[in-house]
Amino acid sequence: MDRLLAMQVFVRVVEANGFTRAAESLKMPKASVTTLIQQLESRLGIKLLNRTTRHVSVTADGAAYYERCVRILADVEETEQSLGHVRRAPAGRLRVDVPASIGRTLFAQALPGFFVRYPEIKLEMGCTDRPIDLLEEGVDCVVRGGTLPDSGYVARRVGELEMVTCATPSYLAHYGVPATPEELASHRHINYFSSKTGKIFEFDFERNGSRVSFAADGPIAVNDSNAYLALGLTGLGIMQIPRYAVRDELAKGALVQVLPEWRSEPIPLHVLYPQNRHLSNKVRVFVDWVAEIFADLEQ
Repeated sequence: MDRLLAMQVFVRVVEANGFTRAAESLKMPKASVTTLIQQLESRLGIKLLNRTTRHVSVTADGAAYYERCVRILADVEETEQSLGHVRRAPAGRLRVDVPASIGRTLFAQALPGFFVRYPEIKLEMGCTDRPIDLLEEGVDCVVRGGTLPDSGYVARRVGELEMVTCATPSYLAHYGVPATPEELASHRHINYFSSKTGKIFEFDFERNGSRVSFAADGPIAVNDSNAYLALGLTGLGIMQIPRYAVRDELAKGALVQVLPEWRSEPIPLHVLYPQNRHLSNKVRVFVDWVAEIFADLEQ
């Protein structure tokens, strides 16, 4: 039995809360995962997991062994990476999840350069705006914007998103161009709500220390950034959206910025990853690459 492999499999089973998900994330047959756990329990002479047909839970001994395994595996990887003669280019499968609009625009355009730099990384990139359970879903890291809940993950701030308030020329021709936030409040709006809490985000403005925010009235609210932009382009209402997502539309005149003298509070952007895992080389270079993209965006 490969003891390090058995430790890795055990850690993944605990984090995924089951054999099936662990096997899928490790790309191993479920039977192999089951056999390794059985061999590990036999070698240790203890029961690590309680199993039922529907649920897997860790025993007290298993919880203690899990914590040791996490530290041992992190030490092994760190030791290998610290030795210059065995240092390798980042390689292997990397699972990430990013907001839909960021994946569609910024990352899609920049990924060819990423793969030139790191040709041995195999990237699996989910493009969603929904909350992600990194451990259960086997995701290495996620990119998320806004105020972060207390998730227990490590969060590295990699930039911020400048917001712009805009609408189509046809909407403004029909309903008029608002001159103040108060006038804008009486317009039709396209709203965005949190996938986690269901709360609709307020429109906000700031100028010379004066702040205005309000819950906007509108015929529709969505929780997907691609859908948000698509609805805005139909002329359905005014939206407040990251500038990067509408750069081309603003340049072409498909959208027009309103209240340009008022600034909306930028949205902080973070990369999150589990705190009980050693930050692997492939995750580290991805996080640094994301930070580079948003640093260039702010220039």
